[in-house]
Amino acid sequence: MNRFSWQNLKDWLIKMAGIIAELAIGIPGIVIVFANNWPTRWWVLGLTAVFISISIFTAACRATPRLPNITRRQTYFYLAIQTLITILLLFLNPQLNFYIIWFYVLAIEAITLLNRREANIILGTYVLLTVIILLLLLPPIEALISLPIYLGGFYFFITFADATNRANLARLESQRLLAELQTAHQQLQTYATQVETLAVAEERNRLAREMHDTVGHRLTVAAVQLEAAQKLIARDPVRAETMIATVREQVREALHELRQTVATLRHPLEADLPLAQALHHLIAGFENASEITVHLLLPDVIPELTPAQRLAIYRTVQEALTNVQKHAHATQVWLQISVQNGVLALRISDNGVGWPENGLDTGFGLRGIAERAAQLGGAIHLDMRPGGGAQLLLTLPVTQQISEDEHLRV
Repeated sequence: MNRFSWQNLKDWLIKMAGIIAELAIGIPGIVIVFANNWPTRWWVLGLTAVFISISIFTAACRATPRLPNITRRQTYFYLAIQTLITILLLFLNPQLNFYIIWFYVLAIEAITLLNRREANIILGTYVLLTVIILLLLLPPIEALISLPIYLGGFYFFITFADATNRANLARLESQRLLAELQTAHQQLQTYATQVETLAVAEERNRLAREMHDTVGHRLTVAAVQLEAAQKLIARDPVRAETMIATVREQVREALHELRQTVATLRHPLEADLPLAQALHHLIAGFENASEITVHLLLPDVIPELTPAQRLAIYRTVQEALTNVQKHAHATQVWLQISVQNGVLALRISDNGVGWPENGLDTGFGLRGIAERAAQLGGAIHLDMRPGGGAQLLLTLPVTQQISEDEHLRV
């Protein structure tokens, strides 16, 4: 349950302002008719009570969520009944022409409950009724004197009410937009967390497969060889020694592959190295580990690339060299970057056994670089190299153009 506060009181007083104004008109009218013992006094009391009761019920429906809300048709019916009661009171007691002020309250309610066009029509109707009633009930001179007063009151109250209504609508719109922004921000945070979690999970899965396929395989072979050697030590020490030597070689290979897997986690681009320097480091490590020669051809000037484009190129080269070492049985690799007509082309080819028939379905790595290229508006193409071997082509859209013959052989 919400605690009562000064803000609650302020909001309540604003919602009850119309009723307070109606009471400020109705009570003096009742006092006047009873003080003068006018014959219409009971009519005035009854009609005033009905008018105030209807206003209280309507305000309660608008302010209390538990009560039914007022529809547009019911709003018109409410305004019509209240207008009729006001007109009856004015004609029963022409001396009480200050009941016209109730038209002010009804006009303000029309502004808050109806759209602008409908509210303007209602406002014009009340102004016209005021002029007609004053001219009919008052002497001409007194009517001409009273008209500017009441019309000026209409102008002041309606202008103030319209400004207040606009400010309230703007506040509600601001609150709605703020709520939408907060919701969108929370959704973005949730999506970012989900993306990060998925990325980490994918990388863990990739590393798990890599470790299983390389280090795990060699350690399994080593364990089997050690079990066999243990059984042969007593009766065939020479064969056992040969098996132990094989195990030693398997462990060395496993250690080498483990270092190579860890090395792939190093990210030269994160150290803000230029792309050419990052590729030189990657190729040098690859040549030392694999004894495969890499021929690198780069433009004299590499166009300015976004971090995402640089990362895509680097990861493509990294994945291609890894595939060459693991599957191609190649002795040489050719790596060339060229730019023409706003498109950067990275071509990697080898003299190995070529691509298997299932192409991109050969592993997670190739699918990953294909997805990365697609996100940047590019693509990768797999083909057989003329003369034997495999060829991978990555294309990315860039802005700077460089002639294909402006290359430096490294």
